[in-house]
Amino acid sequence: MNREPNLLSSSTPPPTRKELTRLAGLKCVQEAFEWFAAHEPELTDLQMKVTAIPAPPFHEQQRSAWMLERFSEFGLLESHLDGIGNVIGQLPGLEAGPFVAVSAHIDTVFTETQIEVRRDGNRLIGPGVADNGAGLVALLALARAMRAAKLRTRLPLLLLANVGEEGEGDLRGMRHFFEDPRWQGRIASLLALDGAGTDTIVTEALGSRRFEVSISGPGGHSWSDFGFPNPIVLLARVIDALSRVDLPRNPRTTLNVGTIQGGTSVNAIPQAASMRVDVRSTDPRNIAAVEQQLHAAVGRVKSELEASSGVETQIRIIGNRPAAELPRGSTILETLRTVDAHLGIKAQAHCASTDANIPLSLGIPAVALGAGGLGARAHTLHEWFIPRERDLALKRILLAVLTLAGMAE
Repeated sequence: MNREPNLLSSSTPPPTRKELTRLAGLKCVQEAFEWFAAHEPELTDLQMKVTAIPAPPFHEQQRSAWMLERFSEFGLLESHLDGIGNVIGQLPGLEAGPFVAVSAHIDTVFTETQIEVRRDGNRLIGPGVADNGAGLVALLALARAMRAAKLRTRLPLLLLANVGEEGEGDLRGMRHFFEDPRWQGRIASLLALDGAGTDTIVTEALGSRRFEVSISGPGGHSWSDFGFPNPIVLLARVIDALSRVDLPRNPRTTLNVGTIQGGTSVNAIPQAASMRVDVRSTDPRNIAAVEQQLHAAVGRVKSELEASSGVETQIRIIGNRPAAELPRGSTILETLRTVDAHLGIKAQAHCASTDANIPLSLGIPAVALGAGGLGARAHTLHEWFIPRERDLALKRILLAVLTLAGMAE
């Protein structure tokens, strides 16, 4: 992936409190604010509808199609699906570019093909209702409110509903977008809307590398072939070695064995066993060091066996998310700080793995934000969301976009 230039210098500098107060007080901006509050029932309905559409990893097509219909219905120009299933639409500016982008990921962690979403009072309950039903609805609300209030920016806006953020999706939707020659060098900054709340601003991209470790052997009967190498036992030795790795605390580095597979019967020596390992850190050098420890542990286990044992080992990378950090004093962060001060929002800078990892690793200013409301139990079947003060987050997003792209009054 080619590293892109930082284009934010071509956009509006961070606003002062006085400038932002004047912007927020404009009649057209107030009309957009009023739209958010007045249309909350409609937004809640949209959230229930989009959450009910299954979007398992690598199978987001049905939800992508629904989002594309909404993009076209809500007046976004050049709305289309790209080659991987991302949904892209534009709100034109007075200038041709570069674009200020706002994104929300389409996919969920759930493999279920039937999703039930229900209400309990003002609480919406269902897997993925906050992560990322809330983000997708915020994207749609931004488009609807801006067109209803006839807001226009100097730089054009690009709205992106992308696939492949969760788990083994490995940020494939965002990777594809930034690898597309059509958009390379044309994105000034990006706001990624992900989940509920307003209390965090993700400014540091948590890097991760994921591995699948496989060990195979001849297999056999537990009695007559006893003594043949057992891949599960060999894998256990690797896991034991990994559990003894001294991991750095600053910057924090983690290692997790998340899944183990292998074997066919209690009375059979397995022919194969595998595990999946997740390594995370904000420092890519620490990730590389743990990767070396993993290779060494597997190598030691194999070296203890005779060459004729028939044992084979393989380590395959199944995920690689880059670590990066938003520079101090970045325009996008200072803009959000000013917006938050105006709206009375108290947010902390945070480190996480989000779609913002990709643009940050390319030197493009990006942050991840919550889409408002209250939410909890993400990545479970009992996830819930309450749209309380959703409009506060939508005001925040709108003011940030209008400032970053420049208001055309």
